[in-house]
Amino acid sequence: MSLADRADRHDLYQRSVQGVEFELEFVQETFKALRGRWPHRLREDFCGTALSACEWVKLNPAHSAVAVDIDAEVLAWGEDHNVAEMSVDEQQRIELLSADVLTVETNKVDICQALNFSYWLFQERAQMKAYFQRVYACLKKDGLFFLDSFGGFEAHQTQEEVRELEGFTYIWQQAEYNPVTADMQCYIHFEFEDGSRLEQAYAYRWRLWGAKEIRELLLECGFSKTRIYLQAFDPETDGPLDEFVESERCEDVACWIAYLVAEK
Repeated sequence: MSLADRADRHDLYQRSVQGVEFELEFVQETFKALRGRWPHRLREDFCGTALSACEWVKLNPAHSAVAVDIDAEVLAWGEDHNVAEMSVDEQQRIELLSADVLTVETNKVDICQALNFSYWLFQERAQMKAYFQRVYACLKKDGLFFLDSFGGFEAHQTQEEVRELEGFTYIWQQAEYNPVTADMQCYIHFEFEDGSRLEQAYAYRWRLWGAKEIRELLLECGFSKTRIYLQAFDPETDGPLDEFVESERCEDVACWIAYLVAEK
C-alpha cells in the first residue's frame, strides 16, 4: 500500500494549510486594539475540522466557540480527532454544527471568522450579500468579522504552487480561470516520498473576489467600517513575513494576501 493510500487528507490539510496559532493571535490582538477589551466567544464559519475553534477554546478558560460547516463528514473527523483531544471542560465550551451558514442560528459572538478564502464559494453577489447579512446579525454590538483575501496578477492565471513539508509535498493548483466571470477551479494535491500522489484531495470552485467589492458589500450589509491588513515582506529577501499591516495601498505584486476586518 502506498503512502498516498494510507494518507489522511484532513490531517494533511491541517498541517499544510492552516496556521491557527498565528491567526488566532492576530484575531485576538486586533479585537483588543480596536475594541479595548478581550474577545471571548468566536464563531468559525466553513470550519472544516474545526481546528481553529478548538484552539480558541484551549487558549483561555473564558473562551467558547461554535464551529459551522455544511459537510457532516469533515465535522465528524474534527469531532474524533480535534475535539476528542480536548479536556472535558474544553469540550463543554465548544459546539460543532452541521449547518448552512446562510440559515444557521447561533448565539451572539464577539468574533466571526471565515478564513482560507472559504466564503468565495458564493459566486453571486446576492448570495454573498445574504451571507454577510447573516454574519452581521450573529455579532454582538461591538463584534468583528474576520475574512481573508488574495490577489495580484498571478491570481488571474492558471498555475501551481509547490511546497516541501515534512514527509510530503503540498501542491496548490489553479487549474482554470475565466477572466470574464472571475470563476476559478482550484485543487490541492499531496505527493509523497514513495512517488505516490493524492490527486485532487480538495477541490474548490470559487469566484476571485476583489477586496474592494467585498468591502463595499460589507458596508451595504450594515458594517460601519472595514479595514485591510496586508502581509508584510522582508525588505532584504522579499519573502513573506508572519506580519500583517493595516494599509490602503498595495504594490502591483505577483501575489498578495490580506485579512479583511469588518466592524459592526
